[in-house]
Amino acid sequence: MSEPTYQVVWPLGKSTYQIVAMQSRIKDLASITVGELSHGGFRDQEIRPLVEETLAKQFPGIKFIDHTVFGNIHGRNEAEVVAALPENLRQHKVDAVITGIGS
Repeated sequence: MSEPTYQVVWPLGKSTYQIVAMQSRIKDLASITVGELSHGGFRDQEIRPLVEETLAKQFPGIKFIDHTVFGNIHGRNEAEVVAALPENLRQHKVDAVITGIGS
């Protein structure tokens, strides 16, 4: 009698992601608009002003859009806030984002 033969199936299934081209890096932060996203993490309110101050000294003309404009990205309305984020970033002409401060 011969040993049984089994088909092996990968338990995670087929990959369904698509590779997309990366955006080029911002060469200079001077005169760009930075959106700040927040979930109210540890010491967020203390660290954010320090980051802004440090970047403003290094990069003249840098502008910050406060996290309150976008809403809490991990709060009660997380799904709505995140769904609206692309349009909010476009509306405020955001070039870059800072997120996770104080996590």
